Amino acid sequence: MQLAPVPLGIRRGRVIEFDDPRGLGAVLSEDGVTYPFHCANIADGSRHVEVGARLVWRVVPGRLGRWEAADLRPEGDR
Repeated sequence: MQLAPVPLGIRRGRVIEFDDPRGLGAVLSEDGVTYPFHCANIADGSRHVEVGARLVWRVVPGRLGRWEAADLRPEGDR
């Protein structure tokens, strides 16, 4: 499976969902695109993030042929 083209780089937005027991979540970028993530991709190693938190992240090729968020950080940390 080939990934649809997407500009790589830094995105800004907010957490729209996070399932703490599974460690899975999603962020919504300012341009309206949703990217899934796993808690292991939270930069500070905390493995938890609050829904509604403002973050910055990198877009990377992920599992199952989709783009994912990685290196998630609070918005003021970049």
